Amino acid sequence: MIRSLLLGAVLGWLATAPVFAQERTVSGTVTSADDGATLPGVSVGVKGTANGVITGIDGTYRLSVPEGATLVFSFIGLAAQEIILGNQTVLNVQMRPTDTALEEFVVTGYQTEKKRNIIGPVAIVNFKDFKEIPVAGLDQALQGQAAGVLVTQSSGTPGGGITVRIRGNTSISAGNRPIYIIDGVRIDAGGLSGRDFGGQNDNVLSTINPNDIESITVLKDAATKAIYGASAGNGVVVITTKRGSANAKTSLSFDVQRGMIDPVRQLELLSASQLLELQREAVTNAGGNPDAQGLIPGVTDAVDTDWQDEVLRTGIYQQYQLSASGGDQRTRFYTNLSYRDEEGVQLNNRFERYAGTFNLDHTVSKKLSFGTNLILSRTKNFRVKGDNFLDGVYSGAVKSLPYYQPYDEQGRLTGPGSGEYAGFPNFNPVGQALLPRFEVYTLKIVGGLFAEYELLPNLRLRTKFSADYTNTEENQYEPSGTAIGGFLTSVGGRGYGVYITGTSTRVMNSTTLSYTRTLLGNHNLSGYVGTEVIQNTGRGSNVSGRLFPSDDFSYINSAGIVDEGGSSYGRSGLFSYFGQFKYDYQEKYLFSLIGRVDGSSNFGPGRRYGFFPSASAGWRVSAEPFMKGLTWVSDLKLRASFGFTGNEAIGSYGFLGLFGAATYNGVSGTVPTSLSNENLQWEQTREINAGLDATLFDGRVSASFDAYTNLTTKLLLSQPLPLTTGFGGVIGNIGSISNRGLEFALTTVNLDGRLKWTTTLNLSKNVNRVESLPDTLPLFRGYTANGAGNTNVVLVGQPLGSFWGLNFLGVDPATGDALYDDRNGDGQITPDDAGVIGNAQPDFIGGITNRFTYRGFDLNVFFQFSVGNEVLNFSKTTFVNTGADLLNNQSVEAAKRWRREGDITSVPRYEEGNTFNNYHSNRFIEDATYLRLKNLSVGYTLPNALAGRVKLGSVRVYASGTNLLTFTNYTGSDPEVSTLDGSTTAQGIDFFTLPQVRTLMVGVTVGF
Repeated sequence: MIRSLLLGAVLGWLATAPVFAQERTVSGTVTSADDGATLPGVSVGVKGTANGVITGIDGTYRLSVPEGATLVFSFIGLAAQEIILGNQTVLNVQMRPTDTALEEFVVTGYQTEKKRNIIGPVAIVNFKDFKEIPVAGLDQALQGQAAGVLVTQSSGTPGGGITVRIRGNTSISAGNRPIYIIDGVRIDAGGLSGRDFGGQNDNVLSTINPNDIESITVLKDAATKAIYGASAGNGVVVITTKRGSANAKTSLSFDVQRGMIDPVRQLELLSASQLLELQREAVTNAGGNPDAQGLIPGVTDAVDTDWQDEVLRTGIYQQYQLSASGGDQRTRFYTNLSYRDEEGVQLNNRFERYAGTFNLDHTVSKKLSFGTNLILSRTKNFRVKGDNFLDGVYSGAVKSLPYYQPYDEQGRLTGPGSGEYAGFPNFNPVGQALLPRFEVYTLKIVGGLFAEYELLPNLRLRTKFSADYTNTEENQYEPSGTAIGGFLTSVGGRGYGVYITGTSTRVMNSTTLSYTRTLLGNHNLSGYVGTEVIQNTGRGSNVSGRLFPSDDFSYINSAGIVDEGGSSYGRSGLFSYFGQFKYDYQEKYLFSLIGRVDGSSNFGPGRRYGFFPSASAGWRVSAEPFMKGLTWVSDLKLRASFGFTGNEAIGSYGFLGLFGAATYNGVSGTVPTSLSNENLQWEQTREINAGLDATLFDGRVSASFDAYTNLTTKLLLSQPLPLTTGFGGVIGNIGSISNRGLEFALTTVNLDGRLKWTTTLNLSKNVNRVESLPDTLPLFRGYTANGAGNTNVVLVGQPLGSFWGLNFLGVDPATGDALYDDRNGDGQITPDDAGVIGNAQPDFIGGITNRFTYRGFDLNVFFQFSVGNEVLNFSKTTFVNTGADLLNNQSVEAAKRWRREGDITSVPRYEEGNTFNNYHSNRFIEDATYLRLKNLSVGYTLPNALAGRVKLGSVRVYASGTNLLTFTNYTGSDPEVSTLDGSTTAQGIDFFTLPQVRTLMVGVTVGF
C-alpha cells in the first residue's frame, strides 16, 4: 500500500515537473485605446486559476505564467480581453471602453452608482482630460469640459479667482458658487485675502493639487444633487482623488514640467508723439493754448516709455511631482508630493505651492474596512495690486503717460519727492510692482477617516469624520517710494503696513446605513438613510500702522502710529438627515426618490429647517422587444426628474438684530447695526429636467441631451426701508429668478485602427431672467457711470447683471459731438434717459476636444468657446475719453476721432474737459464672442523594451501649449476677463484687467 502511494507521488511529480520547468515571466503595459494613457488598477490573470496581479500606477504588470496560458485583462468600464500567449515575454495591451463605459461606477453623493443607471444629468471630467493643462486649481480644470458649466478665469494672475456657474446664476445676494466635495469632505471655496486688490480675489481651490484628482463629477439637477439639500442650489462638484489598487506592486512615478508664460495680448496705446498731438488738439478745441500747458513738441514727448513692456515679463513655470501607489488584497495606498512655482507676467508676482496627498484603504475582514484621506498644502502668493486701482501695476501701466520713465539718471526708481515723479494719477508702475510687499501664506489641510461595517448581508453601516482647515496670513508693507506709503498725505509719507490673519475650520460627520437587494431575479432595490453634522468656525484679526522710521523697519511693531485694528469670530452649523430609495426592473424601468431635511443656524428658530425632495424616473428604451431590430442602437435611455434644492449662503446671524460698537464724543457704546427678521429662510430652487442618453454603433457614438427649467424663489435680498428708520433695509425672502436651458454632449470614435481618433463635444445654452423683485424700481450695481448713474442693473424681465447706460446714436458729422437717445423726451440728456444696453450672459458655450493616438504618439487639441456674451470695456472710458481729462494715455482707437465737419466716425471729437462726449453708453459695450485654442499637447511614450534597457517601467515625454490662439472681435486685451471677480450682478466688466496668459511647457513622466 505504501509502495503504491510513493509510486503515485513520484509519477505525479514527474507529470508536473515539465510544467514548472516551462513557467516564465510575462510583463507589459496596459494603456487606453482612446488616448494611449497608461491604465493603473487593471486586473491581469491566468484564465482558470487564481494567479493574477493588478497593474501599477504606470500601467505595468509582471506575472509568472505557464506555457500556453490565456491571460485575461479586465477593468470596470472597459471591455475584457482574453489573449493566448505565444512565445512572447512582453505583452502590451490596449483596452477600450465597453458601450461608452456604461458599466462604469460614478460617485454621485454618499454612494457610488452604476453610470448606466443614473437618471439625472451628470458631467464627468477625468484626469486625462486636463492632465497636460497647467491649471492651478481644480475649478480651472472644468473650463470647456462639461456641458452646462460656465467657468471664467477673471484675469491672468497666478492663483487668481475663478468663477464657476452651473446652469446659471440663481441668487442676487447669496452665494452662487457650487459646493465642492473631495472624497466626501465638503471644502471651502472662494477668496483667501482679507484686503481688496482692485476686484480680483485669490482662490482657495488653487491650494489643492489638481494632479491628485482621478475624476470630477458635476451634479446638475435635483435627481442627483437634492441629496445635498440646502447647499445644492448652485450645483455640486464631487471630486474623487487617486487611490491604490489591490494586488498591485508598489509603483513610483516622477513627473517634471517646465515652461514659459506670457500675456495673450497687449493693448495698442499711443506713443508719446501721437499722444501729444492728440492732447494739443483737445486743448485747442477747448479754446486753450497747448504751449502754455507745457504740451510742447520735442520737449514733452522727449521721453517715450512703453509702460506695458516695463511691467510685463516672460514668467517661468515649473512643477515637480513624485507619487507612489500599490497594495494587496487588504491594504491599498496612494501618496503624492508636489511643488509648483509659477511666476506671474507682472513684475514681482509669483505663486508657489507645496502639496502632499496620502490615501489609505484597509480591509480588516469581510465585514470591516476603514480608510483615510489627507491633503496638506502650503502656498505662498506674492501679489501685486491690479485692475481698477490707480496705483496698480498693470492698471497703472496701461493708463500712465509715456512722458515719464521708471528710473532716474542714477538708475533709481522714481518716487514721491523725486523731480521726475509724475504724481497723481501717474504713479510709477514699476515702483508699484517692485517696492511693496504683499505676501499671502496659506496652510490648507483636508482630511477624513472612515469606517464601514456589514451588519447583515447587504446591510452596511458607514461613518466618516472629516475636517477642512484653512489658515491665511498676510504680511503687507507699502514703503515711502509708493503711492500709498509715500504720496498719500493722510498716511504721512513714511510707509504703511498691514497684517491680517484668518482661520476657517469646518468639522463634519456623516453616517449612512445602506441596503441592496435583488428580488425574484429582476427587481433591484437599493437605498440608504443618513445623518450629517457640520460646524463652521471662523476667526480673523487685522492691524495696520504708518509712520515707520525707515523702509528697513517694515513690520507693524516699528510703526510710529498703529491706528487701526480689529478681530472677529463667527460660528455656524448645519444638521441634516437624508435618504434615497432606488428601484429598477431589469435595469429597464428605473425610479429614484430623494429627501433631505436641513437645519441651519443662519435662520430663525421657526424657519430653521427645510425639506428638499426629488423624484426621477428612467426608461431604457433599447431593452424593449421592439428595439431588437435596431442593432445599431447599443443603449437608449429616456429620463426625467423633478425636485427642490436650496441656498443658505448668506453668512451667520442674518436673522438676528445685531449691535456694534461705536464712539460718540470720546465715549464708547453700542448701536444697532441691522434689523432682525425671524422669518428669514432658505432660498428654494424648483428644478425640472428631461433628457436622454444614447450609445450607438457598439460604442462608436455616445450622446446625451438635456432640457431644464429652474425657478429660484424666496431670494435672500435686502428689502429697502425708508431712511427715516435709521436703516437702509432689512434682509428678507423676496423676489425670484429663473434659468432655462439646453445641454448637449457627444463623443465619437472616428478611427479605431492603428491611428485612433476620438472627438468630444459639449454645448450648452442658458437663459437667465429676473422674474420678480420687491418693487418695480431697478437695483443699481457695479461702478458709478458718468451721465448714466451706474454700469449695471438688476431689473425684472432682464438677466442678472445687465448693463445700464445711455443709447449712443453716433457722432454728429457737423459738430463731432456725441448723439444720445433722449428716451424720456424732455429735451435733455440725463441719467433718466439710461436703460438696459446689453448683458454679459452668453448665448451658448462649449468645448471640443480631438484626441489622436498612433503607436506611441498622442495629440490632443482642445478648443473652448463662448458665443453672444458682451463685455463692458470700461477701460475705454479712460482710453478713448474724448478729452475729458489729459492725465491718461489713450488707445490707438482715438485716431478714428472726428476732426473736421463731414467726418463719419463713431469716436466723438476730443475737447479738453468735455465730459458729455464721454457719457457712459453702449459705445463701450462690445461683442466678446471668442474661440480659443485652450490647449494643444503632443506626447510620445517610449516602447517598454527601450525603457526597460535603463531599468524604467515607462517613459513619456510631452509638450503642451495653453491659450495659444484666441479668435475674437473684442478690442480689449481679453474677452474672458472680469474685473469684479465672482460678481453676480456686475459681471463682464473689463476695467484695466490683466489678460489671460499663454503657457508653453515641456514635461517628462517616468515610471519605476
